[in-house]
Amino acid sequence: MNFDLKTLDLTAAASEKCDLLVVLIPEGFKPGPDALSALAALALKNGDLSLKAGKQLQLYQVPAVAARRVVLVGGGDGSARASRQAVLAVGGAIKAPHTKRVALCWAGAASADAVGAAVQAVAEASYVYTTTKSKVEARSLSRCVVGVSNVAEVRDGFDNGVALVAGVEFAREWGNRPANHATPSLLADAAKTLARLPRIQCKVHGPAEVSRLGMGAFMAVARGSEEPLRFIELRYNGAAKDKAPVVLVGKGITFDTGGISIKPAPEMDEMKFDMCGAASVLGTFRALGELQPAINVVGLIPACENMPDGRAVKPGDVVTSMSGQTIEILNTDAEGRLVLCDALTYAARFKPAAVVDIATLTGACVIALGGVRSGLFANHDGLAAALHGAGEAAQDPCWRMPLDDDYADGLKSNFADMGNVAGRAGGSITAAKFLQKFVGDTPWAHLDIAGTAWRGGAAKGSTGRPVGLLVHYLLGQAQANVGKAASAPRAAAKPAAKRVPRAKAA
Repeated sequence: MNFDLKTLDLTAAASEKCDLLVVLIPEGFKPGPDALSALAALALKNGDLSLKAGKQLQLYQVPAVAARRVVLVGGGDGSARASRQAVLAVGGAIKAPHTKRVALCWAGAASADAVGAAVQAVAEASYVYTTTKSKVEARSLSRCVVGVSNVAEVRDGFDNGVALVAGVEFAREWGNRPANHATPSLLADAAKTLARLPRIQCKVHGPAEVSRLGMGAFMAVARGSEEPLRFIELRYNGAAKDKAPVVLVGKGITFDTGGISIKPAPEMDEMKFDMCGAASVLGTFRALGELQPAINVVGLIPACENMPDGRAVKPGDVVTSMSGQTIEILNTDAEGRLVLCDALTYAARFKPAAVVDIATLTGACVIALGGVRSGLFANHDGLAAALHGAGEAAQDPCWRMPLDDDYADGLKSNFADMGNVAGRAGGSITAAKFLQKFVGDTPWAHLDIAGTAWRGGAAKGSTGRPVGLLVHYLLGQAQANVGKAASAPRAAAKPAAKRVPRAKAA
């Protein structure tokens, strides 16, 4: 799907040839002399249209308007949140089989954030999964023209929105694939395709390399599967070589049976989504390839299945992690923290500015926060604040949870340096305390996305979260780096992001 940014006032919008014209009308709307303004003013006067975000009036073959269908939709206060809500409210019309070209315009000036949010909402509303279906109608929408009166002011928001569409849809695609179509090897192949983008490199470690690295915890989880593990290493080099990178670590359990501590059968199919942390790292790199920000980023993905065959790790087994710390595996269904802990140890070799791990880690986090906010745990207040702010800006919110040392008491073991679980109480916190044992003094954050990475029920599918949060955070860090470079003597600042005027969504 192509997105184009175009200068369009309501007079020009009426002449735009398309299958669907969506007009966002904000509160405080002042009608002009054009046909669309007159139509909106009449609808407002007669009470047939409200300007509350998402309220709409659908029209067909309006005289003096080139579009076959027109939707006047309330834009609320014009914010990014209201614009997203407005576009999603007309999602049915956007996704309709005969809608191939959409024009989306504002009745007045639009903010950069609102434009970016609207672009993402168009993609979300029209998304269709097709990979493993023999008979399905693919997304019919092929082009979306975004029309504003102030193109120069919203260009960056538009570019960011288009890049995020590419990243989120890459993450959704791999999150939605069944486990036999998203094995660790196939996930590694997906990562390799990202190396075709500028400044991105990919290296894949197999079982022999992982064994030489001493990743005993990671290898223990993979033992019960016929599918060989993969340790994926991505690098985006957008800043000077001596600039410390941000390291993203994504949990890549491509299917989680629970191992010997096997899960109950109901909804076990959803355990294909247990690699959504890995998918979010892939999606973030996809967006970085479009935006080209001035920052260095490393992505680490420990990918394997958690299966219960005769070689599988058993409750009570003790394994040695890459850090040298020993772990008593009290529950084989607490496997995500075992693959992550070795990846976190590996991350230290990059001398990172910060480490952020992303994982569908605990059902306890779903109980605590539901499907609205991801859980955020951090050992550094500045990092926590930056991630929280990025989530708010991206409409991909998180909420900081505690990390008091007392929560780690339940991880004590009589037979190893620690156990891998600490009981049900505060389960998301004790899981984070386990991971914290492997990061030392490095600024580190853990995002528990068990409640936000996918939806169940009739709308079952990957959400692509938290790609938006991660990309906004990295762009913020890139801007901060540029500011520091500009203030330093004899330092030449790099642009924070490259403009992509006609980028295509994946």
